[in-house]
Amino acid sequence: MKVLRPIIAVLALIVAGGVLGIWQGTQMLVGVILPSIAFLVLIVGIIRKVIDWAKSPVPFKIPTTCGQAKSLSFIKEDRFESPNSKSDVIVRMFLEIFLFRSLFRNTSAGIKSNNSPKLHYGPSLWLWLFGLLFHYTFLTIVLRHLRLFTDPVLPGLAMLEYLDGFVQIGAPVLYQSNLIFMAALVALFVRRLVMPQVRYISLGSDYFPLLLIFSIGATGMLMRHYFRVDVTAIKQLTMGLVTLNWTNPGTIHPVFFIHVTLVSTLMIYFPFSKLMHAGGIFFSPTRNMANDSRATRHINPWNDPNIKPHSYAAYEDDFREFMVAADIPVEKELPPAPAAEKKEEVTE
Repeated sequence: MKVLRPIIAVLALIVAGGVLGIWQGTQMLVGVILPSIAFLVLIVGIIRKVIDWAKSPVPFKIPTTCGQAKSLSFIKEDRFESPNSKSDVIVRMFLEIFLFRSLFRNTSAGIKSNNSPKLHYGPSLWLWLFGLLFHYTFLTIVLRHLRLFTDPVLPGLAMLEYLDGFVQIGAPVLYQSNLIFMAALVALFVRRLVMPQVRYISLGSDYFPLLLIFSIGATGMLMRHYFRVDVTAIKQLTMGLVTLNWTNPGTIHPVFFIHVTLVSTLMIYFPFSKLMHAGGIFFSPTRNMANDSRATRHINPWNDPNIKPHSYAAYEDDFREFMVAADIPVEKELPPAPAAEKKEEVTE
C-alpha cells in the first residue's frame, strides 16, 4: 500500500490534467490559474519555512564529526570532518551541497564472511552516483526551461542546450540530461523497493515525489519526441504567466496540460515535504556549526537571563557538609571546627 497509494495519486493527477486539458473552457484553469497559484504557494511556503528555521534556537553544539578534532599541535586534525573554524565549515558545506560528500563516508554496513564474519563499513557509492546525477540533470532541465519564460532568451542557455545535446541523436535532438534524469529516477525508486532495510523505513511520502517527478519527465519527453505540441502557443502562454498578461492557451495538446498539472502539484507539494532538504541543509546545526566547544563557549539562547549559572564549585560550597556526611567525595575538605565546638564534643 505504501507504493500503491502514490501510484494511484499520480495516475489521478494525470487523468485530471488530461480531462481538463481537452476542453478549451478548462484549459485556462489548468494552464494559467493552477500554475500561478502553485508558484505563489511555492514561494510563500519556502519563505515561511526558511523563516521558521532561522528563528529556531540551537541550544547545544551538535556538529556531526567523524574525524580528529583540533587538539595538540603535533596531532593532525581533520579540518573538514571536524571543522574548527568558519572557513572549514564553509568548505565542508560547499562539498556537501555540490558533491554530496557525506555519502562518501561509511554510511553502508554489511557482513564480510571470508574466514570469519566481520562487520564492514563502506561508502554508498551507487546512492551517491544516482543522487548526484539526478540533482544535476534536474537542474539542467530547469535551466533549459527558462527559454520559455524569458524574452530575449538569457545568455548561456543556447550553449547549455548545445552541450546537453551534442551527441545529436534524432530530430528533435535527444538531450542527454533527459535520459540520465529518467535513469537516475528509476534507480532511486528501484533501490527503495529492492533493498529490504530501505524499503522497511520508506513511506508513501518517499515514493510519491519519485513517481511524480518521473511522470513529469515522461510527459516532457513525450511532448518533445512523440506528440506534436504547438511550441509557439506554449511560449505565448508562459510569457503571459511571467508578465501577468494571462491569455487563453488556445489549441495545445492535452499532454501539455498533464505536464503542467504534475509540475504545479510538485510546486505545491515541495515546501511541505521532505524535498525541502534543499533549503534545510543550510540551517542544519549538525553541518553548519564548528566543533569548537572546548575553545568557545556556546550560550544556550533558551537560558533564562534571570537564572544565574551555578558552578560545581559553588554547589559544593553550599552542600559540602551534607556531601561529606553522605560519604560523597569532595574537592575541598570541610574547614576545621572552632575550638569551642571541639571542647563541647570532648565534654560530651
